[in-house]
Amino acid sequence: MAPDKLSRGGPPGEKYDPAAFEVFYRRHVDAVTRFMARRVTDPHTVADLTAETFLSVIDSARAYRPDLGTEVAWLFGIARNVVAAEARRSARQTVLGGRIAGRRLLDGDDIGRLEEKLDAEQAGRGALAALEGLPAGERAVIELVAVDQLTVTEAAEALGIRRVTARVRLHRARRALRSAATGTEAAAQGPAASHPAGAPGTRRASDVSAVDQSGLTYAGGEA
Repeated sequence: MAPDKLSRGGPPGEKYDPAAFEVFYRRHVDAVTRFMARRVTDPHTVADLTAETFLSVIDSARAYRPDLGTEVAWLFGIARNVVAAEARRSARQTVLGGRIAGRRLLDGDDIGRLEEKLDAEQAGRGALAALEGLPAGERAVIELVAVDQLTVTEAAEALGIRRVTARVRLHRARRALRSAATGTEAAAQGPAASHPAGAPGTRRASDVSAVDQSGLTYAGGEA
């Protein structure tokens, strides 16, 4: 079996292959865990969402086509859907008891390792928070490219959009961040009273400025 087929839970048209899935899991579990650690702050939730992502991989393995994209792009697309589903569950506030009861037990070492990843991804969570004001489509692209370090091509694959569309959205997102940063700098040079401390939007503008100018890098030099 070719390496690209071993990297997922069995090629299209074949039954689930536990050995193939284990190879795929071991190759990508750290990346998915870090992806989740950039988006949630509880180690149990990180573990749950990581597990859910790989369960979805089993269900979706036959739909993966290596000619349409990379493993990582496909996997991060699934991970984004898992995070979005979790956000909807949390918003309904009716699943809390079931979520806690349904968690697999983590021992001290597991929690310690996950907390280390959460600490390591603190800057990533800050970068994601600074992007909250962008339109959803533009934010999705710049998240994957600048925070999750996918290429523009991979981000397009993960989101199921054309590469040119991804590039346009990334350009718009970067332009919006630069504009926000410029506005923040101008405000800082003007009278302090024009933007009193704690005014709505003040913190976010500062965060965007910091992220745009020094916190965001782009995979493979793509922008």
